[in-house]
Amino acid sequence: MRHGDKLNNLGRKTAHRKAMLANMASSLILHKRIATTIAKAKALRIYVEPLLTKSKDDSTHSRRTVFAYLGNKEAVDMLFKEVSTKIADRPGGYTRILKTGARLGDNADMCFIELVDYNENMLAAKAPAKAKTARRGGKKKSTDAATKTVEKSEESTDDSSKSE
Repeated sequence: MRHGDKLNNLGRKTAHRKAMLANMASSLILHKRIATTIAKAKALRIYVEPLLTKSKDDSTHSRRTVFAYLGNKEAVDMLFKEVSTKIADRPGGYTRILKTGARLGDNADMCFIELVDYNENMLAAKAPAKAKTARRGGKKKSTDAATKTVEKSEESTDDSSKSE
């Protein structure tokens, strides 16, 4: 029985699963976005997010710990030099899973998993949305109404001065 066992074994033995997740994590760090199945993406998120958190502290110990998980020097270098500077102020949630539909061959649910701070399309779409704000309340309308009443009173004084 697997009561309380939250680890998704992905139909693989331990060594195969660890090697697969290490390769996927290295690819995600190097390429910033990879296509995979939803089950693998969820397992990869659990695997890679603690490594991204550890990369915020650039020390020899954290580099060696991350290298023990990834086994790829280039990925470790990119993680500590480039990625960690972008995620320094983010308190978590470094990855995003975008579902893409079913794979043609076996109908497996597919998705993209990406690093959140590297998707330029979503960052560009997010910036104008923040700039656009709507005022709610009667302040704007009351100032318009006040200017209209002032204009009407000026017109009535002009009309009365013309008639005299």
